[in-house]
Amino acid sequence: MRRIGFVLIPGFQLMYMAALSVFEFANISAGKELYEIEVLSETGGLIPSSHGMMVQTEPFGEPTFDTVIFGGGMATFTATPGLVDFAVKARESSRRVASICTGVFILAQAGILDGRRATTHWLATSELKEGYPKIKLEPDRIFTIDGPVWTSAGMSAGIDLALEMVEKDFGRDLARSVAKKLVLSHRRAGGQLQHSELLDMDARSDRVQSSLDFARRNLKKTLTVDDLAEAANLSRRQFSRVFHSETGQSPAKAIEHLRVEAARLMLEQSRHSIEVIAAENGFVDSERMRRAFLRICGQPPQVVRRNARMATEEQSDA
Repeated sequence: MRRIGFVLIPGFQLMYMAALSVFEFANISAGKELYEIEVLSETGGLIPSSHGMMVQTEPFGEPTFDTVIFGGGMATFTATPGLVDFAVKARESSRRVASICTGVFILAQAGILDGRRATTHWLATSELKEGYPKIKLEPDRIFTIDGPVWTSAGMSAGIDLALEMVEKDFGRDLARSVAKKLVLSHRRAGGQLQHSELLDMDARSDRVQSSLDFARRNLKKTLTVDDLAEAANLSRRQFSRVFHSETGQSPAKAIEHLRVEAARLMLEQSRHSIEVIAAENGFVDSERMRRAFLRICGQPPQVVRRNARMATEEQSDA
């Protein structure tokens, strides 16, 4: 059985604790206790969350855990000497240490991330980069594994981090079973972007959202404004006006962003050729896709793929 120590600080965000459900449901799916979870804090006792709910914790002792996970707060913070000391001890005695969201600052202040790759919530990346220049920051990733040190972005990314731990520990089938029980639509790979183009567009009306969903399902096809207007049940003129008002961009620009996002996932997670990926996502040819990637990502597709493969190889060696 693997013991998980989950560290909370006063003012922690309750969403971080969703990661613990992954280990709970791993036990349920396996029909036996694979993981034992202990919730910890520096002082022990009741610890308040960011909106006041109290959670019972055990005080720090000698870290005798397989894995120690540090959760952060609603904002960046300076770790107490006791937190830093416990993080150092956990790194020395545990198989792996991890952080969710701003919990990364505990690992950073303990010097655990010096020379290592790490990620955190996109809102905290600038402060982490400025305060800890020795960290090899990967600001776009859902989670990052560098040897025995795991870090994730914020909020729901902790679930993805925990699912990857279950897969590493007990295999893909168990991780998939857990994801299904948690009613996740899909498992996100570590290299997936923290940002979703659909979220960035922030469509407020059902009609515009319907048009975006239609586009996402049909990226391989030639998509026109008339097609999207029909999906939204609006005239071409009405649709163009409403779409720009809600998303701040033209339908053509929005489709290009969706195609780049989908193509990037294929580059990172499949072995298809650049030409096949371009065709599958509606680009006229690979050169058109290359230009779109340079505009939106600042890198050509080949570099995106190479970086993803390098990260995967490093994670496999972890």
